[in-house]
Amino acid sequence: MCYRDSLSPHTLGIFSVSDIDISSKKVLLRLDLNSPIDPKSKRISDDSRIRAHAESVKLLLDRGAAVAILAHQGRPGDSDFTTLEEHGERLSKYVGQHIEYIGDIIGPHAIRTISLLKPGEAVLLENVRFLAEEMIEAPPEDQGSRIYVRRLSKLFDLYVNDAFGASHRSQPSIVGFPVVMRGAAGPLMIRELTEISRAFSEENRPRVFVLGGAKIPDTVRIIKNIASRKAADKILLTGLVSLVYHMALGTDLGPDNKSFLVSRGYDKLLEEVRATTKLGVEIVLPKDYRVLRGDVVDNTCISSLNMGGRALDIGEETIEEFSNIIRSAGAIVMRGPAGYIEDMRFRAGTEALLRSALEARARVIIGGGHLGSMIPGDYDRSRILISTGGGALLTLLSGEDLPAIEALKISAKRWW
Repeated sequence: MCYRDSLSPHTLGIFSVSDIDISSKKVLLRLDLNSPIDPKSKRISDDSRIRAHAESVKLLLDRGAAVAILAHQGRPGDSDFTTLEEHGERLSKYVGQHIEYIGDIIGPHAIRTISLLKPGEAVLLENVRFLAEEMIEAPPEDQGSRIYVRRLSKLFDLYVNDAFGASHRSQPSIVGFPVVMRGAAGPLMIRELTEISRAFSEENRPRVFVLGGAKIPDTVRIIKNIASRKAADKILLTGLVSLVYHMALGTDLGPDNKSFLVSRGYDKLLEEVRATTKLGVEIVLPKDYRVLRGDVVDNTCISSLNMGGRALDIGEETIEEFSNIIRSAGAIVMRGPAGYIEDMRFRAGTEALLRSALEARARVIIGGGHLGSMIPGDYDRSRILISTGGGALLTLLSGEDLPAIEALKISAKRWW
């Protein structure tokens, strides 16, 4: 498939907000402001997504729109599930004008504030995941009937989805609004789709995916799709997902690693994991790890993990092997850190692989989250895309439809 042809707004059959007169229009703008939260201070530790979206907000305000922003932070029950008050402060700073934070979504205060919005003004509504309805995943037509979608949609002339990082979710704020009102893609969404198209044109081979992090079920599903559709020539696994794969293939990880994986239910994925290794795409696993035993950190080969300790980063041999593969790639996709980067002792693997990608001649896509914050500011923007989405990026490149795009297609046919 030629991604360059298939991901333009015209060929996708969706509208871009850049092509629409929004002067004096009330716009409901869905952003992805979800940011890492420091577990101790409870403050945002990396606001790169907020900075990326500030340009979109400023563009809409400069064109005379009145804007109400919908966004989320974390998931119910998680430590980073909190209000958007600080997000509003930072967004105001980067946009260059005050954006009022509303601690409400569909209550009287929010409805009244939205009704009084004037062109050139913006407000940020409360974390949309505070609403139970938002956590339901369902088809667009079902989501369009949610109470809060019906209530909010009546207040706006246009819905704009600029949340590429959440576009793989079929939640009401992503797919519900476009089926009941006019919808369009925002400038950041369009830019991401365009750059991904360029990176994954057929001439950029071999394609190497470097996948790590802790979102195990999502990553396993995406590996299955990537391998099934031959979207990658080689998949390098790091982080927790690499340990799950080792476990599935019979490696003795030792009592500490095994108990950790079992405590999170990852042992229930082992059959599915094994199936992904038989789909014809080479999956490369670490040969060694940096292991914490008590207060001591040692470089440990796979065969010695049974001695105990937690594997918290890839080891020296793996860094060298993976770096060589990355340097020879034509296109590189990286998502998720290789180790527990919150601890400086376990950042070396992630830093080394990122450095190899930046030094390569390949097109590089960095998939959101922590990795983007570790890229120096002087990187080559003509060759490297720091995407605002990790899961959305991999969903798209694995050949799956993005629910957000499918909903905008429905909107284009129904309301334009």
